[in-house]
Amino acid sequence: MGDPVSSIRNLGPAMDAACKTAGIPDADTLRALGADETYARLLRTGMRPHFIGYYVLVMGLQGRPWNDCKGDEKKALRKRFDAIKAQAFDKGLSDFERALNEIGVIAKP
Repeated sequence: MGDPVSSIRNLGPAMDAACKTAGIPDADTLRALGADETYARLLRTGMRPHFIGYYVLVMGLQGRPWNDCKGDEKKALRKRFDAIKAQAFDKGLSDFERALNEIGVIAKP
């Protein structure tokens, strides 16, 4: 296994855990998948969508501070986020996954 996901700029232990749940074990795997596929996988495991989380991931993979993007670039990221969310997020699954996590059952990626 390679470096942890949290070795990528802007990402921390919570993203390490979320990525492991989504079958993304390390930073190299995340980089190979890219921000959009990684975020879609996170949503498919029941993670609630949040634009800032997506934004931070994109900026981190570019080696940029999380608040570096502005204007048209940020608007374009919002469109990508909305498209990923529409395709990959299932509110029912999110609620179901949360209940399973509360009782200690973790779905296999």
